Amino acid sequence: MPKLVDHEERRAQIAEALVRVAGRRGLHAVGMRDVAAEAGVSLRLVQYYFQTKEKLLLYGLQHLTDRFTARVGARLSAAGPAPGPRATAEALLGSSLPTDEESRTFHLLYSSYAVLSVTDEALAAQPFIDNPDAAEDALAGLLRQAQEAGLADPAADARTEAISLLAMTATMGTSILVGQRTPAAALDVLRYHLDRFFTAPEA
Repeated sequence: MPKLVDHEERRAQIAEALVRVAGRRGLHAVGMRDVAAEAGVSLRLVQYYFQTKEKLLLYGLQHLTDRFTARVGARLSAAGPAPGPRATAEALLGSSLPTDEESRTFHLLYSSYAVLSVTDEALAAQPFIDNPDAAEDALAGLLRQAQEAGLADPAADARTEAISLLAMTATMGTSILVGQRTPAAALDVLRYHLDRFFTAPEA
C-alpha cells in the first residue's frame, strides 16, 4: 500500500529549509534549488508545491509568522495565568526583538522580505501578510484596555503609542542585528517607554 503524503508536513519541511538557508545567506541569495538541497528533496517537488520563488518566499514568511505567534504565546504562559495589558504588550514587543537564533532569523527574513518587495514586482504582487494592521490593532487594544483600567496615561493616544512602540522595536531589532546594541540594552529601552505609558503597576 503506497504511503500517504502529508502535504502540509511536506510544505512545512520545505519552509523550514528556506528559513535555514535564508538565515545563513540572506533572503536575496536564496533560490528554489538551494531550498530543495537543504530540504533533501528534488527541485521538481519544491516547484510542485510552490510553483514560483515568490510563492515559496511568501509561504516561508507565513510560516515564520506562525512561529512568532507561538513564541508570544509561550512568553505569555510564562508570565502567569492571567497576564495584564502591560505584560502582554511587553511579550508581544519583546518577542520581535532578535534575542536568540530563532528571533534573529525572524527579524532578518521579515525585514528582508519587506525591502525586497519594494523593488521586486513579483514579490510586491504577493500579499505581504494577511492583515498588515494586526499587530498594531492588537497593541492599541491592549493600551486602551490599560487606560480603561486606570493603569496608563488617559490623555495618550493609544493608536499613536502603538505605532510608535512597534516602529521603535523594529528599528531596535535591526540595531541588534548589526551589533549597535545588545538585546539586553534594547529591552531596557523598550521597558523605559512602556514605563512612560503605564503609569500604575498591574495588580
